[in-house]
Amino acid sequence: MSTGDLLHIDPLELKFIFELKKQISCSLQLSNQTDEYVAFKVKTTNPKKYCVRPNTGVVLPRSTCDVTVTMQAQKEAPPDMQCKDKFLLQSVKVEDGVTAKDITAEMFNKEAGHIVEECKLRVVYVAPPQPPSPVAEGSEEGSSPRGSVSENGNVNGSDSATGTRGFTERASDKSAEAKALIARLTEEKNNAIQQNNKLSQELDMLRRESNKSRGGISMLIVILIGLLGIIMGYIMKKA
Repeated sequence: MSTGDLLHIDPLELKFIFELKKQISCSLQLSNQTDEYVAFKVKTTNPKKYCVRPNTGVVLPRSTCDVTVTMQAQKEAPPDMQCKDKFLLQSVKVEDGVTAKDITAEMFNKEAGHIVEECKLRVVYVAPPQPPSPVAEGSEEGSSPRGSVSENGNVNGSDSATGTRGFTERASDKSAEAKALIARLTEEKNNAIQQNNKLSQELDMLRRESNKSRGGISMLIVILIGLLGIIMGYIMKKA
């Protein structure tokens, strides 16, 4: 926190949680610990990159004012996440009753004899927080992930978990294939039994028809022989 005579500024660093292609904002609080009206103005070395609201204003006696600084969405990250941009906050005493609409650039002109306090603020980029790893969540829930031993003798839990899942998936696939094969063989067996029964029935029918045909021929032969005997007896009587 800056402890100037006119305004206390908190914080002295503008910290932005840097993310690509996303607008990021942070805030400043200006505290007026005096009994005077204090006007302020915020400048930056890169005005196209940042938007400051409000960039000018008046802090009433024994009161505070919040300033929001928004960084425009960036397409690429700076080297080593270092930023050279800076801000300058100027403050000056003004007459009682002055409002933000009454502020002019002349009020902050030192050459005109005005006593202007200045505070430099640096910009800091902060990396976004990383999401918790799946292994850590599993450990919190009480599970004990199995580990595989690497070449240097360390246990690698993720490799073991991956191998276990792969083995389980392969075993499941083989079990499904075996069940499908058993079902297909069972169906073929049932079809073969049905065909066998059908053939047996047809064979029995053929045998019965054959027996009937044989019985009819035998009776015909007996009748013919009987007729032949009658005819021969009749001829003998005539003779």
